Amino acid sequence: MSQNNKTPHNKNQATFILDGKTIPFTEGQTIIQAAMASGEYIPHLCFNPEFKPHGSCKICTVTANGRQAASCTQQTQADMVVESNTKPINDERRALLQMLFVEGNHFCPSCEKSGDCQLQATAYELNMMSPHFDHFSPDRPLDSSHAEYLLDYNRCILCSLCARASSDVDGKNVFSLAGRGIKTHLIVNAKSGKLADTDFTGDDKAAHVCPVGVIIKKRVGFAVPIGKRSFDEHPISATPHPKVRDV
Repeated sequence: MSQNNKTPHNKNQATFILDGKTIPFTEGQTIIQAAMASGEYIPHLCFNPEFKPHGSCKICTVTANGRQAASCTQQTQADMVVESNTKPINDERRALLQMLFVEGNHFCPSCEKSGDCQLQATAYELNMMSPHFDHFSPDRPLDSSHAEYLLDYNRCILCSLCARASSDVDGKNVFSLAGRGIKTHLIVNAKSGKLADTDFTGDDKAAHVCPVGVIIKKRVGFAVPIGKRSFDEHPISATPHPKVRDV
């Protein structure tokens, strides 16, 4: 689904083809940036237009001139032919989503972020009907030490958005990813490992970028009833990068 307010197409501007549509771009833009500017949706989780691309989730993978590439890091080229909305690519995206759902605790009916969660909304968009794989059933600790915010590590998808926001925007380095491979996990940079022992506040950019339900503001989780939340009202494909409510 596309936005109505697409970027006007200058006839002299370089273009590429995305799923049969002509997309204008400016030098240095990545595929997903140019697509978003034209109102075209490419599924993604770790990408946020406010930060340098990370390329970790691979949900935004497309084929560009016949070769697979992450659309958040692959720069555009004139006359490039890009395929995104195809059965093989969507099948791969669906498998990646299924792995994310079983790796952590993503029981949507009990989650405060339900209806405002990009992982959940992307699964709906790609018709993910079941998790398919066996659940890992991890038991990761909650951190309720902070007066205003709760951390639920069980829901982390390792997108690194909170770490990038805290470092690049807030200048605080509150969050980091530690470990390697399957042992990679989110940590709080405090001697105690507790959020309360940092200078994290609700004014931080990092408090508002989590695409799932890891960073939760206390005492407001169900203030907006389920059925009236961001992706209850509009599918995630309705805008290239939807703004969701904080919960």
